[in-house]
Amino acid sequence: MAPRTLPVLVYDGDCGFCTTCARFAERRLTCDVEIVAYQAADLDDLGLTAEQCAEAVQWVRPDGTVSSAHLAVGDLLRASGLPWSVAGRLAQTPPFSWFAAVVYRWIAANRHRLPGGGSACSIESPSPGHRPD
Repeated sequence: MAPRTLPVLVYDGDCGFCTTCARFAERRLTCDVEIVAYQAADLDDLGLTAEQCAEAVQWVRPDGTVSSAHLAVGDLLRASGLPWSVAGRLAQTPPFSWFAAVVYRWIAANRHRLPGGGSACSIESPSPGHRPD
């Protein structure tokens, strides 16, 4: 298999809210990135599991390193140039990243209630000892 040259954003294609966000990114952001639902992706090739992808959006760099959740959104925004890159850098820099992590977790927990969401978007709450990326 040929080495990957573009980063890949992997989202939950069964979630209407996530799909709406992915389509927004495709239309409005200017970065060169492959955006794919995890249900249609070769997860083994990307070094991901279905569980990781159901829990949070994933950003896979061409070198195979992965970021998740608010950090993945930050990577997407940073790759998109101005003005998006400013927001992306903030999302990854403390103390702003702490706030971004809380907001991401709230959105993920409530995505079934957000525009485009529905019952298929609902995810189970993480176990009490779970710590997101």
